[in-house]
Amino acid sequence: MLLQRVTRVALGEVSNFHRIWSQGYSPLCRTFHASRKSQIVKPFLLADIGEGIRECEIIQWFVEPEAQVEEWDKLCEVQSDKASVEITSRFAGVIKKLHYEAGDMAKVGKALLDIDIQSDVNEKDLAELTGSVEAEESQTQTNDTTTLPTNQESSFNAPEKEVTSTPGSAAPSLKDKPKGKHASLATPAVRHLSKEFKVDITEIHGTGREGRVMKEDVQQFARQRDAGKSVPKPSPASTLVETTKQNETVVSLTNTQSQMFKSMTKALLKPHFLYADELDFSKLSELRSRLNKGLQTSPIKDIAKLSFLPFIVKAMSICLDRFPMINARVDEDPKTGKPVLIHRNEHNIGVAMDTPSGLLVPVIKNASSLSVLGIAAELIRLQALASSGKLSTQDLTGGTITLSNIGSIGGTYVSPVIVEKEVAILGVGKMRTIPAFGDNGQVIPKQVCNFSWSADHRVIDGATMARAAEVVKDLVENPDSMILQLR
Repeated sequence: MLLQRVTRVALGEVSNFHRIWSQGYSPLCRTFHASRKSQIVKPFLLADIGEGIRECEIIQWFVEPEAQVEEWDKLCEVQSDKASVEITSRFAGVIKKLHYEAGDMAKVGKALLDIDIQSDVNEKDLAELTGSVEAEESQTQTNDTTTLPTNQESSFNAPEKEVTSTPGSAAPSLKDKPKGKHASLATPAVRHLSKEFKVDITEIHGTGREGRVMKEDVQQFARQRDAGKSVPKPSPASTLVETTKQNETVVSLTNTQSQMFKSMTKALLKPHFLYADELDFSKLSELRSRLNKGLQTSPIKDIAKLSFLPFIVKAMSICLDRFPMINARVDEDPKTGKPVLIHRNEHNIGVAMDTPSGLLVPVIKNASSLSVLGIAAELIRLQALASSGKLSTQDLTGGTITLSNIGSIGGTYVSPVIVEKEVAILGVGKMRTIPAFGDNGQVIPKQVCNFSWSADHRVIDGATMARAAEVVKDLVENPDSMILQLR
């Protein structure tokens, strides 16, 4: 009897323990509170980019399915009718699905992609940036009550339906003309305009690139519809233009072009400003003629004829003595990290030359120590080496300022680009003869040439450049004064 009673009590305790365990009140263990699972696939919604824009075109993707992304990595670039914007990721994770192709229109508030989030985020940020399925369905139902019917807001990935015009309707059949692959694409502004005119955008034959619908297409379609006219069919010539494939040939840059590509890309990072003036070459032309007559009878250094260029180079060198800032370069102080201006005592004037291999800029070294004849001899030497492609690195480096004589080929005006490690450049235009009034009031021929200076506006102001340009102008227009300053 005692054994039976003990057995019943034991069985009752076991039953009571099982009941307590099943209700989660076991005294032998505590409930384990875990945080939200760190890996979860959520849709990444296109956020509102402002200014009332409701949809954007996907320009390009920076990711693909199964790609690993970190926080703030670029996901895609979208284009509205105002600007292009790069969308970045707020989470680290793995891309699972892209909801659009490049060229598709993505709506604000809809999913751009699905991402398997593999970082710790709070629920508030997750809800704001990825939304929820219920919110997306609610937004879809709301949009259905305020937008045009489905056939006007159809997916760009869906096949286009054939729209046949009915009696009394001016809309043409889509079978009349093959549409481009982007025929259904249009900017949000164009789509808004089509709604104002109550026009189905799929009925319009776009004139934009690859069939894109433009604002003018919508307006013309509406005018023809209201006038009761049918939309004209494309002419054979226009069809030929649309169907002809453009042939493109890839040509690699030459070594000279590659160097020019790199140097000019860096040069245009400088804020340029242009200063131009017209110079009277009449007196210099007379002096040059007299000197050339003497050189023809007794050449010096094998020079039988002088051009205007040595005189201009010498005038620039004299100007640099008065304005050493224009012969300097901008650099960074290694100790303080602040920009500094480094002055240079030698006047190494680069002269742009058109050669069989392209544009080259050999340098006349230490022009301040050379006479006009010495500069002319150096120009002849450099031109011969450039024509034969034998210029050395020494001949092409070390310039402190550049002269571009575009007038030798043609062109009255030029806006030259400042070379790297320099702060100014002079462009010389074509010389021409114009009528002018002399001292006695009579009309006389006058030889003029335009000088165009470009300067680095970070360190050179307009007044400094104007004063320096006036020095060169005075020396060119009164070449006799140049003799007094020769060394």
